[in-house]
Amino acid sequence: MNKMLKPPATHLLGRALATLLSAALLACALAADTSAQGGGHTLMGDVKVDESKAEGPKPLAFDIILYRERGDSNTVGRQTVPNGGRYRFNDLDNGYYDLVVEVEGAEVARIRVRIFAAYKNDFTQNIEMEWRAPATAGAKTAGVSTADFYKRTSAAQKLFDRAEEAMTAKKYTDAVSLFQQLVGADAQDYQAWTELGTAYLFQDNAAESEKSYLRAIGVRPAFALAYLDLARLRMAQKNYDGAVEILTKAVALQPPSADANLLLGESYLQLKKGSKAVPYLEEAARLGKPEARLRLATLYDRVGMKDRAAAEYVQFLAAKPDYPDRKKLEQYIKENKKQ
Repeated sequence: MNKMLKPPATHLLGRALATLLSAALLACALAADTSAQGGGHTLMGDVKVDESKAEGPKPLAFDIILYRERGDSNTVGRQTVPNGGRYRFNDLDNGYYDLVVEVEGAEVARIRVRIFAAYKNDFTQNIEMEWRAPATAGAKTAGVSTADFYKRTSAAQKLFDRAEEAMTAKKYTDAVSLFQQLVGADAQDYQAWTELGTAYLFQDNAAESEKSYLRAIGVRPAFALAYLDLARLRMAQKNYDGAVEILTKAVALQPPSADANLLLGESYLQLKKGSKAVPYLEEAARLGKPEARLRLATLYDRVGMKDRAAAEYVQFLAAKPDYPDRKKLEQYIKENKKQ
């Protein structure tokens, strides 16, 4: 029987620099509990398996397992998800995680996930796989699309791991030095460039941070995370035109990004271009960002379209039934919903 293909782990998901956005920027959009600093996060994503090349029996479901740090004994949770379904892990602390996919007890994919934010936040990591035709009777092989990881030498990977450990320990000077060594030895390591940008950001060195993100994009124009990190940096600096420039490119990438659409919609709102914000906020909501409904409702309310605002609140509460100000929104809906 052929071995299951297990790709190197990709680690980049949520970014701590998202917290550098001003508190007012998304105040009326975020339903997060800001008292839960450094924890209470949610990791979720869709499981999509291309079975077009498969022969014979296909998996009925996939076990999605989340491990904290690198220890497989430290299991956070396990869920069984069908093809086309969605997994969700709640109440996660800041840190590194391994997201593992198993079929009938055999590991077929492992994705490195990095979750960092000062306040409660949602992070998305979709899992896209291809279930391939067996090479021999009874044999199965599985593969994962791993466009967003960089294959390093063993020595470089150890250096990368040390740099990430320094980031976790908030030793940003050490992290910068280690990431500089990585990109100095291999200027094509777009993940290291992106992480270097984040390390600089924690040192309040926005200029070098932007340069690093731009280097990552220059090396790999399809690496969405570098676009998002750069856009958040520019938004934190209130450079919304610059954010729109980079996010317009990000939303054109595949697979579609809920974060990119949400941030682009928000940037247009900050530029007082509501009509341009609407389609991106709608797409963000469709892709799993219910807070976009709040922004749309606020926009519609301000221009007197209260029935449409009420309709957005209805959809938001359907996605976030435990929203703290639920009663206030329900009262608004009652007063303004189109009969």
